[in-house]
Amino acid sequence: MPSDTFYTYLPDGVSFTSKHAAAIKTIYAPLCGVDALSLKSAITPFLSGDIKVDKFHYLTKPTSREDLRFPLREFFVFIKDKGVFSLSQESSPDSACVEIGPLWHKLKRVHRSTGLEMGAINFIPVTGENVELMQVTVKNISKKPIKFTPTVAIALFGRSLANKHDHEHVTALLNRVKQTPQGVLMRSTMAFNEEGHKTSHAVYYVYGCQEKSGGVTGSFPTVDSFYGDGGSMLRPQAVFENQKSPLLTPQALNGKEVVGALRFKETTLKPGQSQSFIVMVGIGADETQTKKIFSHFNSADKFTQAWEANKKYWSDKISSIIFNSGDENFDSWMRWATLQPVLRRIFGCSFLPDHDYGKGGKGWRDIWQDLLSLILIEPHQVRQDLINNCAGIRIDGSNATIIGSKPGEFLADRNAITRVWMDHGAWPLLTLQLYIDQSGDFDILLQKQSYFRDPQLSRTHDKDIGWVSQYGNKLLDKKGQVYEGTVLEHLLVQHLTQFFNVGEHNIIRLESADWNDGLDMAAQRGESVAFSSFYGGNLLGLADLLEDMAGAKGIDSLRLARELLILLDTLSEKVNYDDPQAKHKHLFGKYFHSVQPALSGETVDVPVKDLARDLRAKGNWIFAHIRRQEKIQFKKGATTYEWFNGYYDNKGQRVEGLKDQRLRMTLTGQVFSIMSGMASDDEIKKIITSVEEFLKDQQLGGYRLNTDFGVDHYLDLGRAFGFAYGTKENGAFFSHMNVMYAAALYRRGYARAGYQVLQSIYRMAGDGHRSKIYPGIPEYFDSEGRGMYHYLTGSASWLVLTQLTHVFGVRGDKGNLMLAPQLVKEEFNKKATASVSCQFAGRRLTVEYRNPQKLDAGQYAIKEVLIDGKPLASESMAQEKVCIPRKSITKDAVIKVTLSPKSAHL
Repeated sequence: MPSDTFYTYLPDGVSFTSKHAAAIKTIYAPLCGVDALSLKSAITPFLSGDIKVDKFHYLTKPTSREDLRFPLREFFVFIKDKGVFSLSQESSPDSACVEIGPLWHKLKRVHRSTGLEMGAINFIPVTGENVELMQVTVKNISKKPIKFTPTVAIALFGRSLANKHDHEHVTALLNRVKQTPQGVLMRSTMAFNEEGHKTSHAVYYVYGCQEKSGGVTGSFPTVDSFYGDGGSMLRPQAVFENQKSPLLTPQALNGKEVVGALRFKETTLKPGQSQSFIVMVGIGADETQTKKIFSHFNSADKFTQAWEANKKYWSDKISSIIFNSGDENFDSWMRWATLQPVLRRIFGCSFLPDHDYGKGGKGWRDIWQDLLSLILIEPHQVRQDLINNCAGIRIDGSNATIIGSKPGEFLADRNAITRVWMDHGAWPLLTLQLYIDQSGDFDILLQKQSYFRDPQLSRTHDKDIGWVSQYGNKLLDKKGQVYEGTVLEHLLVQHLTQFFNVGEHNIIRLESADWNDGLDMAAQRGESVAFSSFYGGNLLGLADLLEDMAGAKGIDSLRLARELLILLDTLSEKVNYDDPQAKHKHLFGKYFHSVQPALSGETVDVPVKDLARDLRAKGNWIFAHIRRQEKIQFKKGATTYEWFNGYYDNKGQRVEGLKDQRLRMTLTGQVFSIMSGMASDDEIKKIITSVEEFLKDQQLGGYRLNTDFGVDHYLDLGRAFGFAYGTKENGAFFSHMNVMYAAALYRRGYARAGYQVLQSIYRMAGDGHRSKIYPGIPEYFDSEGRGMYHYLTGSASWLVLTQLTHVFGVRGDKGNLMLAPQLVKEEFNKKATASVSCQFAGRRLTVEYRNPQKLDAGQYAIKEVLIDGKPLASESMAQEKVCIPRKSITKDAVIKVTLSPKSAHL
């Protein structure tokens, strides 16, 4: 990183300051309330961004990245004979600095030519009010008195995201505007939608007051009155001509575009004096409610109290997991990464200037992967979410892809397009396994839940033209009753159907895409080797989980829908697994036919031992098949490189290897071959060597998602290859897959290689001069090293999960506490210690590792464990991991672990 650091952390180890960021138009921070129903904002050092609740209620005009170059929140001062000076606009280089904490934003700008220092603090209160608060402070830093006229301005939009382009002027005609003693209020007569207009009940407002001087003196409530014919938000005529605020007639107010431009009393500041202004932009049910909310914050003292409450709430949230290693900046960076999954819970994948989709909500993969870290960060509220989410699974093994705002509410897809992602069935087991290991709660597997039902049948190959919305979205049996199966049964359906859902190479079909949404054009003949290995590992893991549950619950059989016996073919009619056509026929011709359009409703008892044996037969077959068929070898010089092919395209051709004199390799194909347990140690070493040679960028140090295929498009595989190489899913440094690669390496015991991968992400993100982002992990870095799609990315969940459960090795094991550190020697501080504070079993634990000989991962074993000073007796001592019974964790505790050389214990 450059010696002139992009940002500097403050003593709390989380908040930071930056002068460099204050010069970048497109860098931004998030602001929000405590849940998904709260107000959400983006804010830049130039106070741009947008403010909204959801896709139907944008207080200000929706913004994407390039829109950040235009102003949103403005504060002007007019000084006679000197002109106009703005809080958001610079008058000279290096005049501003930002200070940012979770989740608040502070800007300071100095106008030396006129002797004023201007600052703003912005945040959204955590007490439930849907309002963004801004306190502007103007200070005289000159040696002479300064008289000025202040004006604040925030342009209101007050309608749906769709109206940014569709019917923008027409929907403005619906506006009804009111000038009030507090500021400007607007409402819309209806929510405009050509499919059916509806009554609109929301009101939008900008209110303000001046410290010690009361309210506003007037307002300029419309674009016409504030900008004038020749002005804009950058140069509003009302300010630059120092016009008096008008009281407009209804004809001049209604049906207009609205600006909450508030004029304050002319103010004189003596040298050293300052004056503050409180500004609120919000949404309410009616005018009465807005005034009540205004009364909560309409003074400097009330603002400060709300800000302190905001700081405490988010400080507690960001402190759910605290790492202390040999790099304090890394530890601070991880605090922001820990916050990101919480932001995803609130924002979804939308509502920031970079967004995968802008209409709100999140997808199937998102909810399960976000829960990986939320289980660690917010463990008290995830159990019901896990059960509710299973209601999105169809009996054909596919699932609804969009999650509604209510528990257990699902939609088939965002844009009513029929699609099915082949990887979706793999994620719930991963998340539920983590939950059970952390909690010991095997009962969750036996909880009943319904199945999702809509017109789509046979993984979208068929459609039920007789289905009507009155049927509902729950699968019925042939008696018309809602069928409910256990959570465990849902997991079995997802995996057993996919085992048989293969293409011509006997690999699970790619369908509409897998994790890489950019591989979306090979639905007919595409196959995903990468996720076939993931499913194989899951089938083996599911067998283990079944046996663990049976042992914990004292049961020897499970009750399942009778039709599942078709998929449990080793218990009934054995299918030739080597024959892809036989497998396809068994799934589509027999199983789907038996469960669609309705189940019989009959259930059968299946012995656990038989069920586990069937799952293992399938998982082991997948592993053996991939090892036998999918290895790629490439000779370069005297070295022969070896890895696994990840895909087949829509022509049925293998994607990876040498083609047209270009080497094709994907990281995804290697990640899941390692993570699943399929690749042997010898194969893993060869994969690492190949990744280092072909996917690691020697200049930036990161790992690319794929090599450059050298094509303008790849219509037989997916849209990804139409993107410029080094962007998005075509060869970018994709954080999500990079972190999963690191997680896979740690899971298999390759800590040094995993550490190097995580460090590459940290270094790229922390180099703000290049990445141009605040602390945290973005979705990806482009070929210039710029961080893209910051904050709302599943890679944050995987990063937190990997750092806590594998690097520091603090994790659950069937409800007990497992300590299995894989810290490399650089991660210990000068005192040879590294520690983490986290939650487990409802207690706050601090685990401190002592490594007096500065040994590397793989060189040490656990010599001693002290719990609040008392030694733990364990048969597993002197090994690389130790298990602490859950029942012994009865209070918050400090656990000190001493490490010593392995050889000392032999």
